[in-house]
Amino acid sequence: MPRAPPVCELVPCIVVPVLSVSNCPFCCHLPACDCVWSGWIDVSYPDGSDRNSGDYETFENIWKNDPSWECAKVENISCRAEKFPNTSLADIGQKVECNVNVGLICNNSEQKPGGMALIPVCLNYEINVCCTPNKTECLPPPSTTSTTASTASSTTGSVSPPISTTAPTPPSSTTPIPTTTTT
Repeated sequence: MPRAPPVCELVPCIVVPVLSVSNCPFCCHLPACDCVWSGWIDVSYPDGSDRNSGDYETFENIWKNDPSWECAKVENISCRAEKFPNTSLADIGQKVECNVNVGLICNNSEQKPGGMALIPVCLNYEINVCCTPNKTECLPPPSTTSTTASTASSTTGSVSPPISTTAPTPPSSTTPIPTTTTT
């Protein structure tokens, strides 16, 4: 008795029972859309002689440094000081912003002597981001741009090359990951 092949969409996958599934060329395979860690990225180095400088491991700076870098959506981020890779940002003692919306920002002008840094300038930081693959089946459907300002915090950020000055609409998330700011 002939069997119809399974009908596959992103979710759900409807499978019609078959006698044997070995060597099934039509078996459902969900796309590999799990985020992938980038490895540690360090494209900026703080200028200790300039109080208006800092360390800016932002997605914009990563693209400027490597235009081929692709990250469809940042799902998670990890930030660390290069010289203290096993020390939490809170224990470093510097004011640092690390989040999935921009990357890492450390401004020399916001630093005070103390903690791991003996002088009031940013340490050199690096980031590791978990990115959703840049595949059509992995990306959320396009959303309309809103003209109202929002202060909602999001744990998932859409990442695209900096070509527009309009603010992106924050996507929704089910697992909150707080933005880390230490002083």
